[in-house]
Formats: sequence, structure tokens, C-alpha cells
Amino acid sequence: MKIHVFFGALTAAVLSAGVAAAGTLEDVQARGKLNCGVSTGLVGFAAPDARGNWQGFDVAVCRAVAAAVLGDSDDVEFVPTTGKTRFTALASGEIDMLARNTTWTFSRDNDLKFEFVGVNYYDGQGFMVPKNLGVSTAKELDGATVCIQTGTTTELNLADFFRVNNISYDPVPIETNAEAQQQYLAGACDVYTTDASGLAATRASFENPGDHVILPDIISKEPLGPLVRHGDNEWGDIVRWTLNALIAAEEYGVTSRNIRRMSRRATDNPEINRLLGTEGDLGGMLGLDAEWARRAIAVSGNYGEIFENNIGVDTPIGLARGLNAQYKDGGLIYSPPFR
Repeated sequence: MKIHVFFGALTAAVLSAGVAAAGTLEDVQARGKLNCGVSTGLVGFAAPDARGNWQGFDVAVCRAVAAAVLGDSDDVEFVPTTGKTRFTALASGEIDMLARNTTWTFSRDNDLKFEFVGVNYYDGQGFMVPKNLGVSTAKELDGATVCIQTGTTTELNLADFFRVNNISYDPVPIETNAEAQQQYLAGACDVYTTDASGLAATRASFENPGDHVILPDIISKEPLGPLVRHGDNEWGDIVRWTLNALIAAEEYGVTSRNIRRMSRRATDNPEINRLLGTEGDLGGMLGLDAEWARRAIAVSGNYGEIFENNIGVDTPIGLARGLNAQYKDGGLIYSPPFR
């Protein structure tokens, strides 16, 4: 077997977790708790509120999986992870799934032996600068100091962008979004670069968000989504189809407000019936009961509700659906059929 020394302890953790990965569903059920890896704090996506309760777009996916598997969306232990620690936490079995702004790439899928179960946010890397810097495009950043999280795809993207455009930069490495925010506001760097959604979330937390500009340049493709370990297809299927259930529910008009009524009896749409468990036995195919998807959707609503309530245009984050609209509305989001 070829072992890549570059990944060191992480590669060893992947290898040692190979056998243990099988049976995650049984481990979660026996524990009575889903261990879900999230970011260390990104408002709108995953962050504790004033009472210490985790909220956000990614948190909603964790809670939906917990509801599907354990019957209660509160049966989740949220484990904060950084760009450096997230993969070791998943590979070692410390967490059962990772739901934080993580990009689906070839090497993470194949070399690190993770399984991305889908995309819940189509993103791209952008740049934020102080408004008084007077910059209108990233190509004007020659010689800038740039705050950038280590252990992320943004490092390589940044190097490629500046090299292609024959300009230079001085990197300021940071590990968490909180550290990046602190360094950026303190003037330790001229620019903060990460996924554009992360920039919007970070800017929304500033005392004077209008003093900062997110430049129009998007320099990469960043398909973000939940992931699990290789080696346990059954668990991967559960997380995958829970995400798909949230997406399909929006397409079919199943919401947090009408799901109870629609679940009482079969509708005229057989796919809705299969989704909600009033027809067929899709839950049994996953090793779950008939109401697994119903519970998952009821927690925070469908994909559209989760988006709008946490990061949508009417929230401080202010993100438009864009590529993350349903395919029928010109976006890239859709679920395979429930049949």
C-alpha cells in the first residue's frame, strides 16, 4: 500500500479508522448522540448563540441527521474544528460527520479517503477589503498583505491567482475565522480571503459592516458539503439522503408549516408520499423507520427555509440564492428521485 508521508498523522488516522468506520449508524444509536464537526464559529453557518445553542445553515444539517437517526434533533454534540483539525477529527472517529464550509476536491475524496455526500452550498473564493483602501478589483492588490486560513483550498487558490496575474502578496496565516477577523480589523492584513459566503458572514458581524467591501472577483469553484469517512456506505447513504430530503422537500412544496398535514394521509404526488413515508419503504432501505425524512424536514424546514432563515437576503448575512437556487429556478440545487 502506498502511504503518503505528507499527511503524516492524518494518513495514519485514516488507515487505523478503516475498520472502525463500518457500523457508524450502530455506534451513533448506541451512544444516543450524533457527534457532528462544525466550524469554530461562523455566524449564519455554525455558531453558538448567547445561550450556547448552536445555530446556522450547517448546524441544521447536523440536526436533521440526528432527527432522522435518533428521533430528536437535540441529540447532537457539536465539535468545533479548524481547517487543520477537521480532517483528523473525522478520520479518527472523534466525529461521525463533518458539516462545515469544506470544499469537495479530488484529493480529499480519494487520498484522504473521505466521502462527500453532496453539495449544500455552491461557493467561490473572494476577497474583502476596507472600503477606504480604494480597491475595486483583486487585480489591484499587488503587494497586499492577505489574511488566509491554513489547511484550506484558499491557500493554493490565492497563490495561483497572484501568479497568473503576475502580482505579489504577503500572506498572514491564521487558523480560525475569529482570528482572521481580529487580525483584519486590527490592520495586520489589508485583505481577508476565503469563501465568499464566509466573507459575507464575517462582515455581517462587524460593528460597521458598510466600511468593508467584498470585491466582485470570484477566483475558484468551492462546492461545499457534508462528508463522512470512506468504508461505511450505509452511513454515507443516510447522511446523503437526509440532505437530499431537505432539498427535495423544497422542490415539492413540503415545508415546516404543512408537513404535519401532508403526512397524515397520502397526497396525489407519489414522490412526496415516498419521501414522507406514507407509501413504500425507503426508510427500511436505510435501516431507519418510515418517518426518518419527515422528522428531518420538520426540524428546521426544507432547504429553502434553512437557507432563508440563516443566511438569506433578509438576514444580516444577506446572501441571494444564486447558484444555490433550485434547478427549476435557474440554480444548481436538486435531489435525485425518491423512488
